[in-house]
Amino acid sequence: MKAIVVHEYGGPEELKFEEYPDPVPGPGEVLVRVAATSVNPIDYKRRAGLMNDYYPIQFPGLIGVDVAGTVAKIGAGVEGFSVGEQVFAMAADTYAELCVVKAANLANVPKGLDLIKAAALPQVTTAGNQLIAATETKADQTVLVVGAVGSVGRSAVFAAKQRGAFVIAGVLRSQKDEAKNIGADQAVATDDDDAIANLPALDAVADTVDGRTAEKLIAKIRQGGVFASVLGAPQNAAKYPFVKVVSVITKPDRRTLEFMGEAARDGKLVIPVSRELPLSQAAEAQAAAEKGSIGKILLLA
Repeated sequence: MKAIVVHEYGGPEELKFEEYPDPVPGPGEVLVRVAATSVNPIDYKRRAGLMNDYYPIQFPGLIGVDVAGTVAKIGAGVEGFSVGEQVFAMAADTYAELCVVKAANLANVPKGLDLIKAAALPQVTTAGNQLIAATETKADQTVLVVGAVGSVGRSAVFAAKQRGAFVIAGVLRSQKDEAKNIGADQAVATDDDDAIANLPALDAVADTVDGRTAEKLIAKIRQGGVFASVLGAPQNAAKYPFVKVVSVITKPDRRTLEFMGEAARDGKLVIPVSRELPLSQAAEAQAAAEKGSIGKILLLA
């Protein structure tokens, strides 16, 4: 098969489109013929060697966590899937024409959802949903989602609204107009200190940006509230022992993906796609993503 192969850590130029051995599904696994994958921060951080302490690449190796495609072969003991079915998942080594996925993590693409567009959903929608779950948000509580117009942030806003929460979208001043269309009840500019000072006491913060913004917002959480982040605890977390701080590591979850996929199909959740490129142009795609491309970038196998 053709795949994007990494031979050493470095810049986007280290992504080589070349032949690589076909993967073989073992017991409990499904071989998927990839229609599309997408670019996530974890992909370019791994390529750059920024995650090699706990998620290294075994050279020559592959990267990628999102996949949408069709079932090509079924491993021993797998039930509930048939060759040719459209599926999507969080997986590993998805920058390739074929990838192996644990059957327990694999979901059928909801009828009516475009197979290519489905590739934008697995990692970010699962992360957003699990981020809100970590905040322990309940109906009528107030939660602020930081980075709300990003893909994980949009997913978190949707998940919080499903729980009946009052949701404040934390965005940059330049993004406030865009924030009107993501389903939040209110928007606040997190680069405006006066706006942050005027926030009410929050039951929870769901953070996707970290840095100084996180350090300012943890101070707005009431006693017994929760600060949850996909990027780790704020540097000043020790100053707020009355706030529960949770670091969220996204894990594959079939039921979450089915639910979020149906929401995307029905237009209740919109994850913007900015570009679709052939898999062979993964280097260009990652370079654009690292510069802060708005919307997901898809790679078509």
